[in-house]
Formats: sequence, structure tokens, C-alpha cells
Amino acid sequence: MEIIISSNTSKPIYEQITFQIKAMIMAGELKTGDSIPSMRSLARSLHISVITVQKAYEDLQRDGFIETTVGRGSFVSAQNKDFYQEEQQRQAEEHLQKAADIGRASAIPLEKLLEILKLFYEGE
Repeated sequence: MEIIISSNTSKPIYEQITFQIKAMIMAGELKTGDSIPSMRSLARSLHISVITVQKAYEDLQRDGFIETTVGRGSFVSAQNKDFYQEEQQRQAEEHLQKAADIGRASAIPLEKLLEILKLFYEGE
């Protein structure tokens, strides 16, 4: 499991870890029952505080993505993918609302905004 921490973002390190592990689970790279590194092990490999990793794991556990058992470690739980997708959709809606507001205020035609969104979505 490879986690990449960026110092070129305003997002806290624990959020970067949480986001990347959730993404691996959603993509099927990590499956139900797979173990994830211990907090100490991940902290050591990323050269960060164990407390930072603990915060990320607590968030993952709260959201139902992992289960932690004392003495056994942390494992991918039978998570609720619908919950995660709903949360991601809500975030996308917030950004689209801002884009729509800017478009209206600047008289950018809806067709142009849709064309731009399609380009970003398709990655071209």
C-alpha cells in the first residue's frame, strides 16, 4: 500500500491519508478483510507522527472503512460504498454550484460550462 504525502497542499496530512485509503478501497485495490499497516509502521514509512496516522485511522473507522482489533491490527471492513459515493457526490455538487454561480454572474453560456465539464470529466 503506497501513500503519498504532499507538502504542496493545504489539506492536512491525516486527511491525505484518509482520502488515499478510501480511494484504494473504492477502486478495489484494498478488499474486505485486507490488513492495512499498523499505525506505527505507516508513521515510520511516511516519516510522520503516529498521532497523525491515528487520526486518519479513527476517521476511517468512524466512516466504516476499516475495523481495528487490539492485538490483531486494522483491516478493511465490509464498508458501505454507497455512503462514500454519496459524500463524493455532495462535494462535487458544491463545486458545480460555485461554477454555475460564476457562469451566471459572468454570462458564460450553459453549453460552454457543460463543454468544459465534459472535457475535465473525460480527461482530455
